[in-house]
Amino acid sequence: MKVLEIMERAGTRDTNLAIAFIKDAFHLMQSQIEVDLDEELTSIVDGTREYALPKDMISLISVSVLNENTDKYERISRLSGKPTLQSDESP
Repeated sequence: MKVLEIMERAGTRDTNLAIAFIKDAFHLMQSQIEVDLDEELTSIVDGTREYALPKDMISLISVSVLNENTDKYERISRLSGKPTLQSDESP
């Protein structure tokens, strides 16, 4: 099906809007179906809180950390709310 056919069926004349809707539909389908899964490993650095994520990533399924005592990966549970931040007032 071509964009023009979709525009005719949707009753719109704005090509940019139709293409944006099509892209949104593809992203929605990709986020609901686990088809193109990719696994990435990175080393954890002490004192580093943020790590770079791939630019084309749509959703993050899980994060696991290697437990050196058992040599098994353990999942890190997601936060249910915003983290509590406290400022350090010590000199």
